[in-house]
Parts: sequence; structure tokens; C-alpha cells
Amino acid sequence: MTMRTTGTVCAAMAALVFSLPAPSRNLDLPREKVDLVAPPFVHDHEQATTRTPRIVEFKLVSEEKQVVIDGEGTKIHAMTFNGSIPGPLMVVHEGDYVEVTLVNPATNTMPHNVDFHAATGALGGGTLTLVNPGEQAVLRWKATRPGVFIYHCAPGGEMIPLHVVSGMSGAVMVLPRDGLKDGSGRQLFYDRIYYVGENDFYVPRDDQGRFKSYASATDAYADTLVAMRSLTPTHVVFNGRAGALTGNNALTAKVGETVLIVHSQANRDTRPHLIGGHGDVVWETGKFSNRPETDLETWLIRGGSAGAALYTFRQPGIYAYLTHNLIEAVQLGATAHFKVEGAWDDDLMMQVQAPEPILPAVRGALEQPAHSAYHR
Repeated sequence: MTMRTTGTVCAAMAALVFSLPAPSRNLDLPREKVDLVAPPFVHDHEQATTRTPRIVEFKLVSEEKQVVIDGEGTKIHAMTFNGSIPGPLMVVHEGDYVEVTLVNPATNTMPHNVDFHAATGALGGGTLTLVNPGEQAVLRWKATRPGVFIYHCAPGGEMIPLHVVSGMSGAVMVLPRDGLKDGSGRQLFYDRIYYVGENDFYVPRDDQGRFKSYASATDAYADTLVAMRSLTPTHVVFNGRAGALTGNNALTAKVGETVLIVHSQANRDTRPHLIGGHGDVVWETGKFSNRPETDLETWLIRGGSAGAALYTFRQPGIYAYLTHNLIEAVQLGATAHFKVEGAWDDDLMMQVQAPEPILPAVRGALEQPAHSAYHR
């Protein structure tokens, strides 16, 4: 499955590696090992810290596996970090060093790497982390820019988009050391954090329009590239599968709680919207050094980036969180639910009158009289 274009790019990467200066191996800093968790959840972390910068250790394992992406049982040969789509959200503070061990098990069939959009140099670290099956590499980079950033596999050539739309992306959140602040410098906190990773899938169809299934990623390769070139996804989903964040897996909160939603899309633009709620404070471009916007109804996450939004829930109930391309939300799968518990506030909204048959007097008032100028 290794293509000539991939080999050419890999050779260029190797040449770049040999041209790089020898890195400094030892930093006299404390170390912290973090156990990553699968999205939408996020590992424990401080929102603000008084500690000195440290080396934060993470482990990413590339895993190739078959997954179901909708309720009809459609399957793809996915490529993942740590077995989930998206890969885990990693949280550090500005000035920390991110040290990532990337493992490519011998059971895999393809080379993998990581391009960190938050990192500086060597194709975001992609040049220094390209590992074949049965290999691993360790990369360390300094978190110099506060915000949320994506990371993704980028092994070269047409394998780059193939790996990304097969699920191989995630996000990093670099918090300011003194925490999040609004446009006036007021401290902001969150009670819960969720990571929503949006993915577009391109599943080939047969002559009857049915989704095809393949014995291996190699078998699916040529048809999948054709489907990708159409630029028309068959599925647009949150967290790897249509309905992944609904029903028993709905995101939860309570009235009065503030939730931080980190949303990434590694390939296409998207427009998150919370039906019945708002973006109280939104870093649409995901960068915490920029002044956030407030009171947004819908915000734009550019393809190849992540954004962050804070919202304090004020009413109980089921909220739909979706992309406001409603065709993609309803028909292709990009919808999640928040299940919020608490007391209803009639001052914010109340039903003045429940639905009932239209009264004759009201109905007559809506009709045009016979002598109307519009009567024919």
C-alpha cells in the first residue's frame, strides 16, 4: 500500500532529519506522566498553575482497526491514535514541554507520524516521528502558544488526507499559566470540559448505491481515494460515529455549571451551534491570546484547526449540539446531545398557552372578507 509519492516525501523527511542539529537531551525540569483518556472526556489537569514549567509525558499508540460509523453497520478501516476517533486531548500549560512517545505496533501495516500544529519546526514534528510498524519514537517540543490546536498523522503524499479522514487526528490544549480570561481580563473557569472531534468519512458505494465493505485497508485503498476526490463526504460525524454522543452517551451537565467545549476538524470547515444555548465566550480560532467573542449563536471552526467555547447552562433539558450545516447534522450524523439536569426558569422561557385547536373567531380573523380588494 506504500505509494511512490509517499516514498518520495518520506525520503525528503529523512534527509531533513539528518540536516537537523543534535537536540539537547537533558532538561533540568520536573516530569509529569499523564494517562490519556478517550474523548469526549479529558484527563485531569489544573486550569491555572503556580508550578514551574515541566516536561509532560504522553503516549500515543497508532492503531489500525475496523470500526462501525453509523447505525446501519457501515464499516471503515480506521486509523486512530490510542484506538479512538478523535485521538485524546492533551492538556499542558504555556512554557511546558510536551514529550510524546509515538508507538507503531508491529501488527499495523503502514507507517505513521504526528504533525502537532502547536509545535515549531520539522513539519510539526512529523519529520521526527515517522515510524514503521514495530517502531517507536520520542518527540519533545515546547508549548509556546496558548490555545487549542489539532494534531494529525501526515506520513506523506496522498497518505496524508487518507490517514486524516480515516480518523487519525486529535487535539492539544495549551492553557495560559494563569488560566483563561475574558476580553476584560476577568478570570474564567469551567466545571466540565468535553472534547468533540468532527470527522468526515468517504465510504465507496457499489452500483446500487450501497456502502461497500472491504477485507482490508489495502483492498479499500483505490476506491476510497476516488470517493475522497469527490470532496463529498458520505458521513460527517462527531467522535467517530453517527450518534456517538447521544442517548446513553449524551454529554451531561447541571444548570449553573459552565462547560468548556473543545471542537476540532482536521479537514473541513464546520459551524458548531448549541440549540437552545449560546457561546457565552468563544475563542473561534482557538487561540487564548486573542480576545474572545461573546454571545455567539454559531461559530466557525476552520478546517485544520480547533476552537473552544464556554457556556453556562441556564435551563434543564436535552440540547442538540451540531454543525449548522443542517444537512450534515441531520442526514450525515454531525449531532451530539447535552443532557442537563436542574430547575426550569420561567423568567427565561415559559409556555404561555399549550397547543390547542384554533378557535373559530381566530380562524375567521385570518380569512379575507368577501369584499376584500384581494377577493376575485
